[in-house]
Amino acid sequence: MRKIAVITGSRAEYGLLYFLMKEILSDPALQLQVIVTGSHLCPEFGLTYHEIERDGFIISEKVEMLLSSDTPIGIAKSLGLAIIGIAEALQRQSPDIVVLLGDRYEILAAAQAGMFLKIPIAHLHGGELTLGAIDDAIRHAVTKMSHLHFTSTPEYRNRVIQLGEHPDKVFVSGALCIDNIKRLTLLDKNKFMEEIDFKLGDLNFLVTYHPETLTDTKIEDQINELFSALDLFTNAKIIFTMPNADSGSRLISKMIKQYVLKSEGRATAFISLGQLRYLSAIKHVDVVIGNSSSGIIEVPYFKKPTVNIGNRQKGRLSALSVINCNDDKNSIEKAIKKALSQESLKEVKNPYGDGDAALMIKNVIRDFELKDILKKEFYCHKGSALKIQQRI
Repeated sequence: MRKIAVITGSRAEYGLLYFLMKEILSDPALQLQVIVTGSHLCPEFGLTYHEIERDGFIISEKVEMLLSSDTPIGIAKSLGLAIIGIAEALQRQSPDIVVLLGDRYEILAAAQAGMFLKIPIAHLHGGELTLGAIDDAIRHAVTKMSHLHFTSTPEYRNRVIQLGEHPDKVFVSGALCIDNIKRLTLLDKNKFMEEIDFKLGDLNFLVTYHPETLTDTKIEDQINELFSALDLFTNAKIIFTMPNADSGSRLISKMIKQYVLKSEGRATAFISLGQLRYLSAIKHVDVVIGNSSSGIIEVPYFKKPTVNIGNRQKGRLSALSVINCNDDKNSIEKAIKKALSQESLKEVKNPYGDGDAALMIKNVIRDFELKDILKKEFYCHKGSALKIQQRI
């Protein structure tokens, strides 16, 4: 039986991994190991490991790593703790393959630990670009430490190959989030309002804003510009979801809480909506606003417009329903108005797949021959491995 360790460090990442984990769990040829770390174990971010347990998964290891700091040095120290803790967990669990998704610093720690323990790594969502965030460098670094690759589009597959990975080990799976949308029975409007204890109006926004980690603009100024733009739409009801555990996230969360308190019932905020309520929210709002990858990858599937603010997601492939704007009040206002003026988005095509990613990924990690997979050569586009001349 092949042992598959899935490592997750945040609520958003777990939501994407959910159906893949279910596929692994239901396959008699596979044994699922769940290693939980990062914000899952932090009360400030909702102790979301409880959601994993409620979904029927047994958590094999919990790795504490978060320091009580979201400064750059605090994040760097947390990364060091994560490498130590995850390395110990992997040594105890001794998996045959480690599955990692995305580009967060917890995933960088897991990749480093797995690499030194000589465990093959399957990486999901490689080859993408987010030019406004440090995630870009992390994602490409994890690609180089990984051995099997599952990309969300053919273009991203080409980029992973461009990084020197062999085409035989790079698969186009599509995005796992589309599986979630297709497989889950989303809440109807009344049930959704009951679940979140908030009444929607004639105009509704869903807002998620994460720190833009490669900008000189102060986070406080970015958020104030966003709030000023939202205030221009006085008849809009607003649902905020809080940012992930990144440098600067606490300030954003604090400002959102203050904004909600002053909104007199016009706005509400959640540390974690969970996958079902979050996707149901997209279904029932008019516009999704912020700088989350969800606005690029998931929202177009619902034929809903996205206002994508700033450079955090710059470089990602996006559907025509995604409206990009700068992070100032006027640009955000214009983008929201443009989103609301779009008459029909029925013809919008989402480039991120059709919702069959989980089964495809599970089958590959179950059946792929692992002998000698750790011995990687740099693949050249002309079809031969890079030969390094030694000088004597």
